[in-house]
Amino acid sequence: MGAAASSIQNLVSLCPNFSEATKYNVKDTRDSRKNEGDELMKTINLVQPKRIVFGSGCAAQCVGDLADAGKRRILVVTSTAILPLVEPVAEALRKRVEAVEVYSAIDSEPTIGMFEAALAVAHAFGPDAVVGIGGGSALDVAKLVAALYRSDQEIREVFGIGLLAGRSLYLVCLPTTAGTGSEVSPNAILLDEEERLKKGVVSTHLLVDDAYVDPKLTVTVPPAVTAATGMDAMVHCIEAYANKFSHPTVDLYALQGIRLIGAHLKRAVADGSDLEAREKIALGSLYGGLCLGPVNTAAVHALAYPLGGEFHVAHGVSNAILLPHVLRFNLPAATNRYAQIAVALGADPDA
Repeated sequence: MGAAASSIQNLVSLCPNFSEATKYNVKDTRDSRKNEGDELMKTINLVQPKRIVFGSGCAAQCVGDLADAGKRRILVVTSTAILPLVEPVAEALRKRVEAVEVYSAIDSEPTIGMFEAALAVAHAFGPDAVVGIGGGSALDVAKLVAALYRSDQEIREVFGIGLLAGRSLYLVCLPTTAGTGSEVSPNAILLDEEERLKKGVVSTHLLVDDAYVDPKLTVTVPPAVTAATGMDAMVHCIEAYANKFSHPTVDLYALQGIRLIGAHLKRAVADGSDLEAREKIALGSLYGGLCLGPVNTAAVHALAYPLGGEFHVAHGVSNAILLPHVLRFNLPAATNRYAQIAVALGADPDA
């Protein structure tokens, strides 16, 4: 317990805007709700994309939907490694729309420089819609390009909560990993290279118009990435449930996400072609993403950002490293909640 607390305090010292990062729920870890039934439910805002499509093979649907929406110039933001997944979608789009530009340079966790390069491509191409296909890195860049295209705002002006003025481009996201939940969240994260710190933009303007969660797009994800992104999704759910601002409407997503990921992540890591496991993890990741707007995360994520920014540790790995320490530190503050998490992970309720 003492070592965990010390580790957390050391990480806090790395994060100059920790107080900003902890607006959601870690300013006070004490759980004042001794008897949760004794108080009225608080008001909560549930923010989601206009349309969420889930199911194996649903990626093909986005082509017709974009054409039917009258979109003619499509900028696809993606990564080099998944071009074999992207090309069939891009080719199908080329048959239905005027022009398609594929920008595939998002090959690591995104930086401000990478975003600015993608935005420059958008300005040169002139899209009326942006499609993000990939992991959270590609999706976050796509969301920010759509929001800041032809905007008077600069990226450094919108880091924080609710600072983004709007979004002018139609926005679609297709995740190829089951982890970040970016396709349904109002968040986007970039690394500020100068300050070596990850910074977030949180705004309802980053909610996509259409999200297509196709588990078939995740079957080629390598085991290590499957594990890391799966743990990121798991932490979304855990931190939303054991959260000072938890709410019954979000608890449903959080607990079911924990159950699905906990029961199927090892299977997907062991056999990437196990489509049933991939479907269950993709659904759990979607649930975790839906927790991010109304409740959001807590100390694990707040500490993972400086760890990733300073030492370039993958985000999901940072979360996995920090998770047990934060759980031990927080356990006395929300014992009943953590007991329910244990049961959702398969523990004996009578233990």
